[in-house]
Amino acid sequence: MRKNTVAAALVTACALAAVVAAPAHAAEYQSALKVRGVQYDAPGSDSNRCTTGNTDEEYLTIKNFSASATVNLKGYVVKDATGNRFAFTANHYLQPGDYVKLRGGNGNDSDASNVVYRDNCNFMWNNDRDTIYFYKPSGSRADVHAYSKTGSDPDRDGYVRFHG
Repeated sequence: MRKNTVAAALVTACALAAVVAAPAHAAEYQSALKVRGVQYDAPGSDSNRCTTGNTDEEYLTIKNFSASATVNLKGYVVKDATGNRFAFTANHYLQPGDYVKLRGGNGNDSDASNVVYRDNCNFMWNNDRDTIYFYKPSGSRADVHAYSKTGSDPDRDGYVRFHG
């Protein structure tokens, strides 16, 4: 009887360890808004100069996958593995099926053009690998994805798609 109890405890502990050790991108979060994809490596030579650089060619696409709900991005937060962050501080409404590109650099945010600029000329996403964390205004996770140039981008074009 004691051997069965110890064996059951060991199996339970191993199962718990496997769940805890699962990578962050393995979970599926309950959220209408999800990261559709990331252009993590801007075309051309990287330059973070605000006037002549290409940080605006690096972007994260967030899509509203709801069939019926319009969602306001205000209060949502995007982070990378090292803690770089961007918070949506203005109202930006995504209709069902709509998307927005969160671009680096400076520019004019536009609902009509589906674009929000980070107003920061530094690159946010690493070219070799990174993790994208997307948080709801409540602080709970809306979506998480890890990528690597060698494992996630077989055509090496600098773009990785996560959700269709």
